[in-house]
Amino acid sequence: MKKIYGSAAEALDGLLQDGMLIAAGGFGLCGIPELLIDGIVESGVKDLTVASNNAGVDDFGLGKLLATRQIRKMMSSYVGENAEFMRQYLAGELELEFNPQGTLAERMRAGGAGIPGFYTKTGVGTVIAEGKDHKEFNGETYILEEGIFADISIVKAWKADETGNAIFRKTARNFNVPAATCGKVCIMEVEEIVPAGSLDPDHIHLPGIFVHRLIKGQHEKRIEQRTVRQREEA
Repeated sequence: MKKIYGSAAEALDGLLQDGMLIAAGGFGLCGIPELLIDGIVESGVKDLTVASNNAGVDDFGLGKLLATRQIRKMMSSYVGENAEFMRQYLAGELELEFNPQGTLAERMRAGGAGIPGFYTKTGVGTVIAEGKDHKEFNGETYILEEGIFADISIVKAWKADETGNAIFRKTARNFNVPAATCGKVCIMEVEEIVPAGSLDPDHIHLPGIFVHRLIKGQHEKRIEQRTVRQREEA
């Protein structure tokens, strides 16, 4: 199977449609599939539901899709650092489904494992639990959360071989692995593609069986909040 494509636009070709559910890896601006996001912006597809920890910042990452009004609903854990996200939500222009971070990761992982739902204690007694099935196990109350089965997944890795076996760079792994597994089609961008067989199998974080399309590109790698120490006067 040919997995390597020349650009984000080529890798996304034939996959995008209005109203689809996209699972996106990344945490803040760390490990986000920035090239694929740009490709989705350029495609003009709309009414998207995006499952991602957050929506980037105002001018980068998923924040670009918010600016172009291509996202109808976010399934997220953290919605700070993005003024346009806040404005659209408070104005009733954007739907938001809050998920605790661990629950969101497990919903993605469950979808990738073919598990339609699971019970968790997280969120019991809060607005997260409203409208969800409650069940007792060993005297404790749990709520039912559904697995996420996305139409496509967009993720970023550090290095991959030609078959899609991937290695992530430290904390940039974050949501990328569970997001990659829960999509019917997974598109992955990387910084380096190496020949098949050149990666140590024990070092693989995501097996290539989950990866359908692969691109290599240059990444901006912005820092979400740069904090530096005040210069001391001599």
